[in-house]
Amino acid sequence: VEAVHLIADGKAPRIPQPKEGATYEGIQKKENAEISWDQPAAALHNWIRGHDKVPGAWTTINGQVVTFYGSSLLDASVPAGQELTIKGASRPGLVTKNGLVVFGNDGKMVLVRNLQFEDGKTIPASKYFSADETTALELTEEEKKIAEDIR
Repeated sequence: VEAVHLIADGKAPRIPQPKEGATYEGIQKKENAEISWDQPAAALHNWIRGHDKVPGAWTTINGQVVTFYGSSLLDASVPAGQELTIKGASRPGLVTKNGLVVFGNDGKMVLVRNLQFEDGKTIPASKYFSADETTALELTEEEKKIAEDIR
């Protein structure tokens, strides 16, 4: 209570924090968060999770910068999936029903759940190959009338 009163009265002591021993490293920059693929799976997972959510660990896929979010180590047999070539990776990733499986240089796997593209669009990694598919909304005549009335 005494400390609160000192602050309220503007009489609280102000002691500057010494610079010696400070551990603040500053905000990580996006250009420094590129994934280096020549690492074991555990290191890849730690890199991706360590940059999750800001600034986001990224790589290049099909000439486009793609940011990875939500990784976990995958300790199972190699799942079935559609191959995805990743720049710098020694082995293609696999787009599976659970996400994108990437491989470390030790052959072990990391599962990535979400991907974000340069335009800011985020999708589940399992939907990578269906991301461009769009369906047009078709209205019945009655729905078109209601839409016109609302407009």
